[in-house]
Amino acid sequence: MITVGIDAHKDSYTLVAIDEVGKRIAALTVPARKAGHIRILEWLDEFGMVKVAVEDCRHLTRALEASLLLAGHQVLRVHTRLMAGMRRSSREPGKSDPIDAEAVARVALREDNLPTAHLAGPDRDLKLFSDHRKRLVEHRTGLQAKLRWFLHELVPDLEVPSRGIRRATVFDQITDAIAGIDGAVAEIARDLLADIITLTQRITAIERQLTAIVRAEYPTLLDVPGMGVLGAAAIVGETAGVSRFRSRDAFARFNGTAPIPVWSGNNVKVRLSRGGNRRINTSLHMAAVTQQRLGGEGAVYFAKQVGAGKTRVEALRLLRRRISDRVFTALRQDEAARATSDHRTPITLNTTLKSILATAA
Repeated sequence: MITVGIDAHKDSYTLVAIDEVGKRIAALTVPARKAGHIRILEWLDEFGMVKVAVEDCRHLTRALEASLLLAGHQVLRVHTRLMAGMRRSSREPGKSDPIDAEAVARVALREDNLPTAHLAGPDRDLKLFSDHRKRLVEHRTGLQAKLRWFLHELVPDLEVPSRGIRRATVFDQITDAIAGIDGAVAEIARDLLADIITLTQRITAIERQLTAIVRAEYPTLLDVPGMGVLGAAAIVGETAGVSRFRSRDAFARFNGTAPIPVWSGNNVKVRLSRGGNRRINTSLHMAAVTQQRLGGEGAVYFAKQVGAGKTRVEALRLLRRRISDRVFTALRQDEAARATSDHRTPITLNTTLKSILATAA
């Protein structure tokens, strides 16, 4: 089977095809436009059955991946760290787009179990909405801090509750307090308050969208004790498809709940992993704290570990890992259920290249 590697840039795609022993047999460079997508699909058809691998730069290759997937090709993603060693072992010195594309193809030829690309689904929507909400909340927090300083100058006797400048009653209270005050400080304070109100309305709308998607697509994940909509959305968006993890242990290593061994001899010790995806780790931590506070199986497990001699911090880490395993199982169940109920329009041999690209767009 022919293996094709793709090196993607903002303005161009470079493709190199290699045979079963890694010998280069053809190369192609096209513009990163729709016309280039059509040329790539035509070029791949010349080789018959091919395996396509792209450098994992999804902001550059997402549109091309969609065109390839809709045309029936399997698309593998090659991490950049795998390319470095392959490039050093190449007989051709230097660095160029064809060299990089050939390195991508040779990694795909050598490595098993590379992650595969798939068409964007609800997980990407959750990722985009969750990230956008996070940015808006951070921006609102900065405005709230500035507004508090101005309120302290304008109306020092006004008591604003902690985290209160996001509630309608507090908005009305602040509006009435600074309504009759003139001057630059008061005018800026009113502008800040208006911006905060607008941001709050947008954040609330995004949270409604996240709630609707998570409840419809990931009900099993929401059934995990202590798991809320925002935490579930962050986990789904950052995981980007649980099927790419071969086991719950691999998923735990990815999210930072798998301990790192630091022992020699018979005294077995582990330490906290400070790596992994911190947003997933934070969501798991919040679920663990919620379970401990509300009682139930999480609180019972926590008390059991403390009774066995673990510190409260160590017991919470163990509970977080336990929740990670539960989340892994729930994600697999939800994705399997969605796969059985997904009815996409099948791509037939009569589908034209231009109709494929129109669908991808």
